[in-house]
Amino acid sequence: MSTNYQTNLQRLGIYFDKILDIFYDGIYITDASGNTIFVNKRYEKLMGLKKEELLGHNVLDLEEEGIFNSPLNPLVVKSGKPHTSVQVNKTGRKAVINGHPVFDEDGKVAYVVTYVRDVTVLSQLKDEISAQKDLIQKYYQEAQHLRTKHFGQTNIIIKSPKMLKLMDLLRRIAPTDTTVLILGETGVGKDVFVKKIHEFSPRKNEPFFKINCATIPENLIESELFGYDPGAFSGASAKGKPGYFELADKGTLFLDEIGELPLSMQAKLLRVLQDQEVLRIGSTKVKKVDVRFIAATNRNLNLAIKEGLFRSDLYYRLHVATLEIPPLRERIEEIIALIDYFLGKYNTKYKKKIVFTQEAKQLLKNYKWPGNVREMENLIQGLVVTADKEVLQAYDLPGYLLINQDGIQTDPMNIGEKSLNEIISQFEKSVLENALNKHGKVSSLAKMFQVDHSTIFRKLKKYGLI
Repeated sequence: MSTNYQTNLQRLGIYFDKILDIFYDGIYITDASGNTIFVNKRYEKLMGLKKEELLGHNVLDLEEEGIFNSPLNPLVVKSGKPHTSVQVNKTGRKAVINGHPVFDEDGKVAYVVTYVRDVTVLSQLKDEISAQKDLIQKYYQEAQHLRTKHFGQTNIIIKSPKMLKLMDLLRRIAPTDTTVLILGETGVGKDVFVKKIHEFSPRKNEPFFKINCATIPENLIESELFGYDPGAFSGASAKGKPGYFELADKGTLFLDEIGELPLSMQAKLLRVLQDQEVLRIGSTKVKKVDVRFIAATNRNLNLAIKEGLFRSDLYYRLHVATLEIPPLRERIEEIIALIDYFLGKYNTKYKKKIVFTQEAKQLLKNYKWPGNVREMENLIQGLVVTADKEVLQAYDLPGYLLINQDGIQTDPMNIGEKSLNEIISQFEKSVLENALNKHGKVSSLAKMFQVDHSTIFRKLKKYGLI
């Protein structure tokens, strides 16, 4: 061993204290008897104690004085193995301590070195995270409520007599607190009408929640609606959870697909509707709520009652104010307006300029729309996304649109018993309209069709295209 090495080793001993002060962990060293012989600066800072209070003192004496609790030195010396514990000082500061033995040449414990890491902040953070989880859960569920601020921007195309009458009824029902039942086929727009009821009600600035009774598993729907107390069942949150009835307090709760609600839950829902009281799972404390209920279904509830699938008393409780939305095939006056609305919506979304010819629109108007407004929206979105040209003709539409309900091929150009001149005029108008939509200028059309400017202008005027 070189002289230089020994010199450096001796110098290391001089700087031993300073080296240990660099460590991020607190370091506490005792001899085998438990007497404190070294404490670094990090330990002082973590535990709020001074070296003068500790050096030369035995850990057992310090424990009796309440300086800290649970010293590890006796355990490490006795077992000769590392030990870990949580230590709390007199100020309440909490730390994880790891005690490690240092053996002499005879294999006996000579010293105990304890590494200390502060967990007070971690414990606080854990509590904060737990609290934040509850808030996040609530805010996540109330996200739909935030969107109610924009309900006024939801467009309802109202042109047919049936829809005008329905909208008038909606405006009379909305300001009240009465329960509303909305009936109609799949895709007629029940959600839109529900949001309009909330928008026109005094509760418009309060929470709005939607529950689809058909998508929540039967074994979970009670906890989703009523909530539960801590420890109510295996896997339940330690803090419990409010149900939708509580979350919607002062606001509106929309129960979609109410006809799919299990019979066992129908009786419990009836009690909430009647008493405006909820009892969480695992609780004995009844809570009052103030909720406006709106239910919707595409099922025939009268038939469901006869089949024993729906309670008649719940039906009569829901059937206070009823809105029955007609299918799109009974609202023919609105079809073209809806086509233009959805075309504009998805042209904007996908940055396109797709248009339909009059023949294409006529074909869409003649279609029976078994999936109603939802089917139309999905169709137009798909056409906008997939179109490789700006002007869509009747033959660009899906083939099933050409078949009527009786399985007969329809006439997309609506030729019928028209004369040859009428058919030619109709075709000429269609060609000019498509060209005008694409090029936009009379001069461009004249050049394309190799006729003079006045001819194009006269024909466009004839067909009302300018």
